[in-house]
Amino acid sequence: MNNVQVITSSDEIPDLCASLMSERYIALDTESNSRHAYPERVCLIQIATSTNIYIIDTIAVKDIDVLGSVLSDDTVVKVIQGAEYDLRCLNRDWGFTIKNIFDTALAAQFIGLEQVGLSALIETLLGKSIPKNPQLQKSDWSLRPLAPAALEYAAQDVVFLIDVAKRLIDRLTILFRHSWVSEEMERMERIRYVAADPETSFLSLKGSNSLAGGEKAILKRLFAARESEARRRNLPPYYVLSHEKLVHMALNPTDLLDDSFSTVNSKGARFHKMLREAILMGQQDPPIIKLRQSYRPLPDQFEADRLRSLKKWRTGIGDKLSIDPYLVWPRVSLERLAKSPVDLDAELETFEIRKWQKEQFAASLRRFLTDEIIDSQLMG
Repeated sequence: MNNVQVITSSDEIPDLCASLMSERYIALDTESNSRHAYPERVCLIQIATSTNIYIIDTIAVKDIDVLGSVLSDDTVVKVIQGAEYDLRCLNRDWGFTIKNIFDTALAAQFIGLEQVGLSALIETLLGKSIPKNPQLQKSDWSLRPLAPAALEYAAQDVVFLIDVAKRLIDRLTILFRHSWVSEEMERMERIRYVAADPETSFLSLKGSNSLAGGEKAILKRLFAARESEARRRNLPPYYVLSHEKLVHMALNPTDLLDDSFSTVNSKGARFHKMLREAILMGQQDPPIIKLRQSYRPLPDQFEADRLRSLKKWRTGIGDKLSIDPYLVWPRVSLERLAKSPVDLDAELETFEIRKWQKEQFAASLRRFLTDEIIDSQLMG
């Protein structure tokens, strides 16, 4: 493995950044403590060059702001595997914005690979394998000191990333798809961390949509109580009380004193009291009938049939190119076109449609829609 340097002092960061600015490619990854703390935080930042691996201990290093200038510099390619989570975490914890991203997982989809996890890419593209300890994957990365095995695990996530990226770029170039991926990567530069909205985040729980308005009001209060307790105890919310239990309590508020609830991670009477108060307040709150926008009306039969045909068009192109159909054309666009097939010119100017998609598939889509309109007129 490349030379591994663990950085534990802010004094080391400026020299590191100066060195990184001379590189064409750097590999980037993070390790967080989301399984063990709430709210989570980034505990390690791993950076690899062609010759070295740097592991920044962000628990020990209090000031890494200067690293932001490297990450936002568009002359250095940042190679990241499955970038979205890392981008949001780095933006949340330090306000970093990252330019010139190359997401290896996304790029792999554009050359037709079905297995796009890091281990699979290393094996497929480089013919190498990295043994991974599943227990280390679940580590509490905030604990110190870090064991040598944990540091090795963290380093393995970046050691081959640059080589993987270069192989992907070679294949994309041969397939004339590098510009497609470049546009996707430019869009990734817009990714930012957005905090959950306390007014609506409880609706993300499975089963919440089936609740009546009064039950939703109770669930909202219970969700907030669990959130408060999770922060107090520095534990992920689902360790404090499971999502399923929370929804069940909203459905059956009188069951709060059942043994099943008195023993589930509640740490005694204090949390029980919070849950009781949440239920009582929820029962006093007005029912939650509608949030944000109402449900879209169901499509009529012509619209449903047209959407089905558009999906077949998209699948046909995906099969021909050996890529996932969702890459060919956005579903939301197909839904709009199923409703208004004559509005293709306006649709091509919407945010969801990429330049490369217009160049590659707009003519085919126009012919398809024209035939669809003619067929519907003949049938009508």
